[in-house]
Amino acid sequence: MEYHRPVLLQESVEAMGIRPDGVYVDVTFGGGGHSALILSKLTAGKLYSFDQDRDAEEQSRKLEGETFQFVRANFRDLKKYLRLYRVKEVDAILADLGVSSHQFNVPERGFSTRFDGPLDMRMNPEAGTTAKEVLETYSEEQLHRIFGMYGEVKNARTLARTIVEKRARAPLDTINDFKQAISSCTPKGKENKYLAQVFQALRIEVNDEMKALEEMLQQAAEVLKPGGRLVVISYHSLEDRLVKNFIAKGKFFGEVEKDLFGNELKPLDAVSRKPIVPSEQELLENSRSRSAKLRVAAKRELDD
Repeated sequence: MEYHRPVLLQESVEAMGIRPDGVYVDVTFGGGGHSALILSKLTAGKLYSFDQDRDAEEQSRKLEGETFQFVRANFRDLKKYLRLYRVKEVDAILADLGVSSHQFNVPERGFSTRFDGPLDMRMNPEAGTTAKEVLETYSEEQLHRIFGMYGEVKNARTLARTIVEKRARAPLDTINDFKQAISSCTPKGKENKYLAQVFQALRIEVNDEMKALEEMLQQAAEVLKPGGRLVVISYHSLEDRLVKNFIAKGKFFGEVEKDLFGNELKPLDAVSRKPIVPSEQELLENSRSRSAKLRVAAKRELDD
């Protein structure tokens, strides 16, 4: 089985505007598809690829060479690790915010509703809180918040109450335990969509994905050279909204700030007004690409 098929591969790498001697960052190495294409365009340049996943680190060994450095870290630590490698500025940064097919296809990771397995869902399986711990320790209010906010689950309140009632009677150890416990909340005929929303909410909470994304975007704007590109592929409206707002306003909520002359105070400008979406051909070949949106921004030049 293919480890992971990268989404919007040509479009995203093209948007980075690779120069053979440039310095680039792929903050989501995953299966290494995007990184491999970037590396194929470098001669004297350098690519730093981040991923906190042990399996991704294994994959990265296939690309070892002078122009490549794998960094086993969460992308929220972008600046810290670039400083460690004495990198002050970079020419472009790519982020593909999807979970890799490999993570979905390994039952022990607990990302997929298709298999039974432990309720884990950690991107870094060696650290942090598991989905099981979230389900067993969060209050009804906290559960209601994450399912409503991160999964946009319609009956989030009922779902939270059901989980609290069921966990008092029997432990929720596995994915099947959990699916059975919430079966009364799952709409008939729409099971797959509903469970995907519920699992998405849990995964975002377990990995603190929204906060990590905010931190990465802010740091990306700082480390890009003037004119440097930020290229982000997102897969659900929560991520896309954060990316879109940050590019448009330099912040995640509220309106853009202006100086005394009415000039907008923000680090980036959108390169294209609308997001780039997968071609018909890609949609046919890879169903996981259907919700993908690619946004491209350039860091403002100093005299703007």
